[in-house]
Amino acid sequence: MTNAATRDTQTVSAIAPEIADERHSAPVELFWDLVFVFAITQVTTLLWHDLTWAGFGRAMLVLALVWWAWSAFVWATNAQLPNSPTLRASLLASSVAIFITGLSIPHAFGGEGTLFAVSYAIVRFLHLALYIDASRRGTASWSSMVGFMVTVTVGMALLIGGSFTSGWVRIAVWVLAAAIDYAGPAWLTRDRLRGLQDVVVAHFAERYSLFVIICLGESLVAVGVGALGASAERILNSELVVAAALGLLITVAMWWTYFEGFAEAAAERLRGHDDPVLAAADAYSYLHLVIVAGIITFAVGVKILTRGSVTAALPGPARLALCGGVALYLTGTAAFSRRLLGTVESGQLAVAGALLVLYAVGGALAAWVVAGTVAALVGGLCVADAEAVRRVIGAHGGEASSTADERMT
Repeated sequence: MTNAATRDTQTVSAIAPEIADERHSAPVELFWDLVFVFAITQVTTLLWHDLTWAGFGRAMLVLALVWWAWSAFVWATNAQLPNSPTLRASLLASSVAIFITGLSIPHAFGGEGTLFAVSYAIVRFLHLALYIDASRRGTASWSSMVGFMVTVTVGMALLIGGSFTSGWVRIAVWVLAAAIDYAGPAWLTRDRLRGLQDVVVAHFAERYSLFVIICLGESLVAVGVGALGASAERILNSELVVAAALGLLITVAMWWTYFEGFAEAAAERLRGHDDPVLAAADAYSYLHLVIVAGIITFAVGVKILTRGSVTAALPGPARLALCGGVALYLTGTAAFSRRLLGTVESGQLAVAGALLVLYAVGGALAAWVVAGTVAALVGGLCVADAEAVRRVIGAHGGEASSTADERMT
């Protein structure tokens, strides 16, 4: 750690010792999350209507932008006191802006690109205003903020400017805008970022866990919407029940792999980390995007599964979304574990590889066979994890901390 970063950290800690206390999400933050649920739903719809490689790229670009806005606010709110009037005002104002962003997502690459870009930029600048207020209160370091404030401004200027173009030019400019915005804390100001603030671990880890829950909830909505179909008179026959049940089982297994000891162990490791800001930035802000992208992609695949016949073969794009989405999710959780816990989740990587093989060879298989195999693979992973936890609990006499200890050893 540089001397400047050390001084920044010491200053923040000395001025605002109450920030170091453990706290949890404020009600206004939970309300704010609900608006992002809508934006995430719109990203799923965007991919659903254009399930091609080009459509996937556009959807992931929008998801990356939405995710970065949400994640940036988590950092800023983490440096604020939960009863701060500025916090409430910023979250409520940004709720309006991100809702407009969500409304414009379906036509962001068409006639509503400027509305999307401007409303999104307002959210990003409200995030900076919240950080400036935290700096004024002494809960965040001004010198650590200056670098990424520049990259946010440049990125938003490109985003708005690119909205006045069209086609591949708009996409290229927006990719550049997102890359610059992401690069600010990742590389350009990384050393100085260490002194940005104290990380309130309970609040920070909880916020990201809640977002994973939000996205998994989108998968459940996709199962339900797909099962209901376009007609309100659709009958719940045996095929439909099987498809919905398999989609739900896969979603439950995905929830299990993240929350059954895993999220808790990660939070505990961050709490005692010697470089908490950079560890949190890498593991949560960046690698969680892969986790979220996997869930969203899977949601589209399971929606197609429940809309069609389970005895017919899944189309290639739908099969890739179903298998590849879960594989991407498991790859993200494995990378998260490697960065924060220092462990290699070989089981998750093996299942991710098996899912890609299933996609490659499953073109002639019935949809229920493909979905059932996915459920069996991730279900087996959950059983293996549960057995490992059971053995650890037995060895430690049932101590509650044993799961985290096992994950970190």
